[in-house]
Amino acid sequence: MGAKENILRDIHTLISTKYNSPEDAFVAFDKDKDGSLSKDEIKDLLKAAGVNSFLRGLVAGEMIKGYDKSGDEKINKEEFKVAIAELNRDY
Repeated sequence: MGAKENILRDIHTLISTKYNSPEDAFVAFDKDKDGSLSKDEIKDLLKAAGVNSFLRGLVAGEMIKGYDKSGDEKINKEEFKVAIAELNRDY
């Protein structure tokens, strides 16, 4: 398994073991309660999942690139649900 797969697995493990639902995880990491996860909030999620500090910024940027369909440089709740659904399918 490569680094990407390990990170995705770690995110899936965090969300499935520490939260009742992906929505609960989203709310927990949406620190400013604006309805979306900024790059810094995504980095907090990655930290909680045990992702190496060096990789957090890179991974957060890639997550935004991959899932931010609205173009606001954040991941909103619907975009987060899509990401988690892919994790649930793959892990």
